Amino acid sequence: MATAILALNAGSSSVKFTLFHQEPGAEARRIAHGQLEGLNTHPHFRATGADGAVLIDQTWPAPAPEGEDPHHGPVACLLDWVTSHLGDVPLLGVGHRVVHGGAEFAAPIRITPETLARLEALTPLAPLHQPASLGPIRVLLALQPDLPQIACFDTAFHHTLPDTATRLPLPASYGAKGVRRYGFHGLSYEYIASCLPRLSPRLAAGRTIVAHLGNGASLCAMAAGRSTETTMGFSVLDGLVMGTRCGQIDPGVLLYMMRAEGLDAAGIEKVLYHQAGLLGVSGVSSDVRDLQERAAGDAAAREALEMFTYRLVQQIGAMIPVLGGLDGLVFTAGIGEHDAAMRQAACARLAWLGVRLDQAANDAHAAVISTPDSTVEVRVIPTDEESMIRRHVVASLTQA
Repeated sequence: MATAILALNAGSSSVKFTLFHQEPGAEARRIAHGQLEGLNTHPHFRATGADGAVLIDQTWPAPAPEGEDPHHGPVACLLDWVTSHLGDVPLLGVGHRVVHGGAEFAAPIRITPETLARLEALTPLAPLHQPASLGPIRVLLALQPDLPQIACFDTAFHHTLPDTATRLPLPASYGAKGVRRYGFHGLSYEYIASCLPRLSPRLAAGRTIVAHLGNGASLCAMAAGRSTETTMGFSVLDGLVMGTRCGQIDPGVLLYMMRAEGLDAAGIEKVLYHQAGLLGVSGVSSDVRDLQERAAGDAAAREALEMFTYRLVQQIGAMIPVLGGLDGLVFTAGIGEHDAAMRQAACARLAWLGVRLDQAANDAHAAVISTPDSTVEVRVIPTDEESMIRRHVVASLTQA
């Protein structure tokens, strides 16, 4: 009998979704995807089929009244639409990308009211992201408490980090409160690790750095497919320069903001999360594509792009001693998969390592973009967090 699984990825004002359909003995296939956006302003629900045809395009005149969960109405509408669209095909379960699993959750888990409460208790570790991750879960629990929901954690893949990589040089009392390095983008890295045995057994068994480069960006150093180091730490602010996030920064800058500018926690948060990164340096855009179009005549746009590449290569270099060498470099996510100029600039700075780029392959976004004589195999692998969520739902329900 055919079945279906819904994968949800919730943000602060939107919920992206993918609906999978599976026939017995066949590969799962996407039959719809889309998003609920503008939840806090003018909610908009749009879904397209596998062929790109629009299946639904609905708007609401206003968000939920103040004090009500903005997810409730739109998520209820999504569930009704999915049920109608599937017809007689049963919805086996819903998988959720949950940003933070803390030190406790190292694997996907089925949601119950009790586990939801434990996840809500992690909100101080990710105050901007955790509530949004849990919003649709709460709505679906209320609407259909018997519908299986599986939480898939962005931090889980990094539970293989050694203690020396997770500890912060602070008094032990902070570690006892959960203040440590966790790492994020785990579902993306887990998907890439799952692809490597088929695409490149050498990299699957070897030392590989994966660069997840999008509006949010990070690196993961993998030894035999297991995370051994990553650039994001306690929060998604750490590491690389991102679209609007600062990346690695001297904590003294935060003290300056408090003392010299009188900023409180909310003010500092606004700067670091929403006004920094490529947007902050360029003053015009957080989008690499836009900055590249401006770069010829805009010094600030060039500076932003140069800083992005500089920090990327700097932190790749810092990971190589941790791995004890480097066999492969993988680019993934929006910028990593589609920006040939950025890949070229990064690989040029890594020539000392023996990285040799095949210019034609790179321009064509080929699967392998290094030359045969390159000492480091360089690949482009599209990530697929939704497929990873689907796999976890299937595995969780099968085990149950």
